[in-house]
Amino acid sequence: MLLIIFRSRLRPDAGEDYQDMAAEMLASPSAMPGFVEYRHYTAEDGERLTIVKWQDEETLTAWREHARHRMAQRLGRERWYSEYQIEVAEVVRERQWGRAT
Repeated sequence: MLLIIFRSRLRPDAGEDYQDMAAEMLASPSAMPGFVEYRHYTAEDGERLTIVKWQDEETLTAWREHARHRMAQRLGRERWYSEYQIEVAEVVRERQWGRAT
């Protein structure tokens, strides 16, 4: 399993077009083979953190090369983000625990 960690900051003028594309970029990968999970958090200082899990390199590559995702990447650099960082990590071990209700 691969873990994508996307840290970003939006420009102050990122507008409704960003919100529309962000909604599309959440809906599209979740319907693709190999998509596992998506989480998004925003810190008090405005930094945004998105974590996406993909089954493997092949399915992640399909998303990375997806035409609308490529367009969103380009627009992000041109219009919406003041900065971003992407890290791709392989999950070596995973454990879960939860209290029975």
